[in-house]
Amino acid sequence: QIHDYKEGTPEEKTYYIELWDVGGSVGSATSVKSTRAVFYNLLNGIILVHDLTNKKSSQNLYRWSLEALNRDVAPTGVLVTNGDYDREQFADNQIPLLVIGTKLDQIPETKRNEVLTRTAFLAEDFNAEEINLDCTNPRYLSAGSSNAVKLSRFFDKVIEKRYFLRDGNQV
Repeated sequence: QIHDYKEGTPEEKTYYIELWDVGGSVGSATSVKSTRAVFYNLLNGIILVHDLTNKKSSQNLYRWSLEALNRDVAPTGVLVTNGDYDREQFADNQIPLLVIGTKLDQIPETKRNEVLTRTAFLAEDFNAEEINLDCTNPRYLSAGSSNAVKLSRFFDKVIEKRYFLRDGNQV
């Protein structure tokens, strides 16, 4: 992925961002978890993706986030829900997070507000931006859309974490 950091400003610079898809499968939890852990070293950002049509999918984001941040305090195989989640676990988190919900197009209009309210609380728990996608409509990520801006800001934060110190000096 090529990203223009701080696009449209004098500080604009092009960076290559590498994305890894680390599946959230729960099957044979110990081996899958240890395999995923290989990718968690030196994280610069986390994109948590869930299925908006499946409530359990969004609930599992709590477990995956704690695992990725080496804060998996729940025993393997135990579902961590927001009822068990302590926001303080993310208070000192310096890794940028983005929450993406998919299959917005598959949620009936009558339930859409309820689902989007629930997922907004989830993103708030992570202190993260949220993007919900209708995967059949490319306009949801078209240039200049609010979702595209959120994604660009997320990548800017990832680059800042990776390449810049807190005082703005390059590493």
